[in-house]
Amino acid sequence: MIDQILAAVHDAVLPESHGMPADYIPALAEVEPDRFGLAVVTTNGDVFTHGHTDTPFTIQSVSKPFALAMALQECGPAAVFDKVGTEPSGDLFNSVTLDANGRPPNPMVNSGAIAIAGMLVDAHGDCAHAETHDMFSRLAGSELGFNEEVYDSECATDHRNQAIAHLLYGSGVLTDEPEVVVESYTRQCSQTVTATQLATMAATLANIGTNPITNDQIIDPLTVRHTLSLMFTCGMYDGSGDWAVHIGIPAKSGVGGGVMAVVNRQLGIAVYSPRLDEHGNSVRVIKALEALTEELGLHVFEFSNAGSSLLSVYLQ
Repeated sequence: MIDQILAAVHDAVLPESHGMPADYIPALAEVEPDRFGLAVVTTNGDVFTHGHTDTPFTIQSVSKPFALAMALQECGPAAVFDKVGTEPSGDLFNSVTLDANGRPPNPMVNSGAIAIAGMLVDAHGDCAHAETHDMFSRLAGSELGFNEEVYDSECATDHRNQAIAHLLYGSGVLTDEPEVVVESYTRQCSQTVTATQLATMAATLANIGTNPITNDQIIDPLTVRHTLSLMFTCGMYDGSGDWAVHIGIPAKSGVGGGVMAVVNRQLGIAVYSPRLDEHGNSVRVIKALEALTEELGLHVFEFSNAGSSLLSVYLQ
């Protein structure tokens, strides 16, 4: 049944040709723009795919929730939220701004993600990238790749992230040299995944931190709750409000064209298509996920959803 739904959504959205790949990173501007794949992994470990779901692409900002989860587990929520806020910004994802307390507004924009990368560099030093790569691969249940060409291209054009890092260093959010932190963050974003791997990572969040295919317990339940909350309110940049209204599930996008979404205790979803809108979100992916959530009734406030079975225990 899900196979048929994925195929129908794919065919319905495929003619959409608006948007273009991220052109401010030269290597991303050269990707094939019409690749399109959808993958769903259930918390029981069932895998459903359609389209270009084995095509590697750079994870980019879809890495932010997983880096956040890593920092929350290693440093603790108090330390993380002392340096990074939890409020939607309404600004572009790469805005060079801090909140009234001198912190990035949230971990899903570049300033917040660079602050998180700084915490991981504090914890692991030169091994930060290797540790991040290892955790991401455990979440995916298979080894992630790395795109050296995209990494080099981003390093050559990362002036804005360097400006953000220097601002964070000046405000005391970063304690390591800005160039070192940005290099680590860029390596994090240049890892490659397939839609199937990304859906498995999302399913691990849906499964309260346990990879449903390998049964590897990776993330603790409170960290999952914090991470999904921030994905829901901030994960789609300055398009997060529209996303919450029309699609209504925690999600995170990346300028590589991937989006992963989480249906708590049920599904992990990943869709890949490189054509982006003005917010930096994939045009086809948004249409595909809107159709998929409508068809399956996945919106968190879906009126036909009976809600938590736990509450009924207390109301007896």
